[in-house]
Amino acid sequence: MSTRRFLTLTVLVGLLGAAPAQAPTDSPSPPHLNCTSGPLTRTFGKTSWYVYGCDDGHSVVVITAPGNPAMPFYFFFVWGPKGFELHGEGTGDKTLTDAAFEDLKALTDSDVARLYKDCASVGRRT
Repeated sequence: MSTRRFLTLTVLVGLLGAAPAQAPTDSPSPPHLNCTSGPLTRTFGKTSWYVYGCDDGHSVVVITAPGNPAMPFYFFFVWGPKGFELHGEGTGDKTLTDAAFEDLKALTDSDVARLYKDCASVGRRT
């Protein structure tokens, strides 16, 4: 599976997992995002992660970089009316993913917006 397809699938799965548990049955489908700007390599929780910007102009996905013992795992900052919401999913080492989560949840909306901007400056991965 190509990296691009994986990221699209990951984001879609992340959004489905982020849906409210009590969502009405007639609620709209989650948006389909392509997260292909980047990657940036960043350290969260003392492990290496790839960061990609999404095509909504705000959202960011953070996935385990090759060799990261927290693999497989991803985090997703989705943009909404109240700013960014952080979600994560995977089966990686919980100690490592919890440490990364602590670092990521400490980021402000401005920090996440800067990550998005930095991803956009790297360009799109095809």
